Amino acid sequence: MNQYYVVINGKPAGPFPLEELNEIQIKSGTFVKTAGMDDYKEAHELPELRQLLGLKEKVALPQYFASLDIRLMAILIDYFMVFAVYCILATIVVVFIDQQQLRIIVSLSGLTLIPIVKLIYSIVMESSSRQGTYGKSLMGIKVSDELGSRITLSQSLIRNVSKLLCVLTLGLGYLMGFFDKRQQCLHDRIAATLVIKDRLI
Repeated sequence: MNQYYVVINGKPAGPFPLEELNEIQIKSGTFVKTAGMDDYKEAHELPELRQLLGLKEKVALPQYFASLDIRLMAILIDYFMVFAVYCILATIVVVFIDQQQLRIIVSLSGLTLIPIVKLIYSIVMESSSRQGTYGKSLMGIKVSDELGSRITLSQSLIRNVSKLLCVLTLGLGYLMGFFDKRQQCLHDRIAATLVIKDRLI
């Protein structure tokens, strides 16, 4: 069972078992963490504490939005990762092919799969508990709905497929983000999503 560290009068105390937290009389905004958590969170953010202490979750709207240059860097990282995996797999396949011409055909035809793999990868990862691809995670950003919560698989599908509209408008769909205070591009508006970061960096 989890043991909780609690910030009391500005100092961390504990760990305390879940049952003892009632005696400490922690409030909704009390900072708590377990050994498995990277940082402290307010008590209302943890479902087990809300249930035990009868707390209501406070919904804090996102305040910091990822700029387009950071988002572009995340996309480049993701494409690099997908391409690296493709190169490894293509090398393995080509080793077993004797004809040089067939090697070239197989290698080049595989390149057409990269955008499709990237699309599927983005759809799955952005709707996961990670809320973003590895590229986004490395850049400290994630995808959320307009309230800051995790998006659904269908929302992620709409968001990523809608990027085709941004391409078909010759990039104007992406440029919309420059003129939006929440940095929403066309595909974000269609799917009602945001690309957010935890703090201003």
